[in-house]
Amino acid sequence: MDLQNIKQRFGIIGSSPLLTRAIDIARQVAPTDITVMITGESGSGKEVFSHIIHQLSARKHGPFIAVNCGAIPEGTIDSELFGHEKGSFTGAHEARKGYFEVVNGGTIFLDEVGELPLGTQARLLRVLETGEYIRVGSSKVQKTDARVVAATNVDMFQAVQAGKFREDLYYRLNTVPLKIPPLRDRKEDIHLIFRKFIADFSDKYRSPNVTLDDGAVQVLTNYNWPGNVRQLKNIAEQIAVLERERHITAQTLLSYIPTDQTSNLPMRLNQQGKEDFSERDILYKVLFDMKKDMVELKKLVVDIIQNGDNVSNYADNNPQVINSLYKDIEMPINESTLTIQQPVNMNRQQDDYHITHDAEEVEESLSLIDKEADMIKKALKKHKGKRKAASEELGISERTLYRKIKELNLN
Repeated sequence: MDLQNIKQRFGIIGSSPLLTRAIDIARQVAPTDITVMITGESGSGKEVFSHIIHQLSARKHGPFIAVNCGAIPEGTIDSELFGHEKGSFTGAHEARKGYFEVVNGGTIFLDEVGELPLGTQARLLRVLETGEYIRVGSSKVQKTDARVVAATNVDMFQAVQAGKFREDLYYRLNTVPLKIPPLRDRKEDIHLIFRKFIADFSDKYRSPNVTLDDGAVQVLTNYNWPGNVRQLKNIAEQIAVLERERHITAQTLLSYIPTDQTSNLPMRLNQQGKEDFSERDILYKVLFDMKKDMVELKKLVVDIIQNGDNVSNYADNNPQVINSLYKDIEMPINESTLTIQQPVNMNRQQDDYHITHDAEEVEESLSLIDKEADMIKKALKKHKGKRKAASEELGISERTLYRKIKELNLN
């Protein structure tokens, strides 16, 4: 059977190369009895491929059973799969056949096989290797001829590394790996699948057909679809039932898509046409700006250490960085010389940039007379020669100030 006929028979829509490859692998492996491990995200259609494998095999007239291993309690999983004898445990009022006994000559699909307890994994390994199993509460070995197709949405190799899944069972199940692509990797198929779902639900609920404008098609294509085909089907059904307006716009479609899911949707614009940033976007922007400033600061420090003469050139080319660095920094004071080294003033012209690399040590006078004369001069200069105000500034009487001016020969 060719690929197109398989798609039509099993209701598969799409022409994605990844999807085509998966169907081709299922078609080739179906006639054999090889164990197949189907991997893929939840809702991507793993069970459909198990039906393809069964229906295209020589077992197609035999029974097919799909078992969700994650939905069966750990205490009863062995009984469900392998059966039990009467009285083997509380509540076992009669003997019961397990799935492997019922499906003899057919195919058993073990979905979420990674959820099996370790004890059950050992029993399953024996079935795969020898075809033998023992009912719970029995000592009689029984045989089964069942083909196993397993499926999981978790990384089985990581589960093996963590000790949650037997390594020997993993390799026994993974004889032929079959990976189902998620819907986000089949963007060219999304609109086709949605149209098929809408047509089916419109016919089911006897409602007018639904059409999408270009914006809605773009939203449909760019969304990540974490729930894959199952989520797309649910949204199509909601729209078919709830929407009175049968021509769907992007804004209408967005109201059905959860906003807390990661997506590649285009950023929405507010009424003024400006980008509507979330708090997370703003935080990322602040962190990136801080990182950029730190990189510039490191460059500046390296230039100062390696070649101080190049600092002024760096300041010429990066005035905003220098200003931001000096904005909240107090002027450095050289305590040994009591001289203040001014930082670079980025408001000056280029020719005014000057940085002193070597400070000259000045011998400070320790004479009290010189200090006293200097303080009187500064007080008189500050108050424009008004001796009364100057005496108050110095904390002495005006008469004493007159005497000091005369003694120190101050004009």
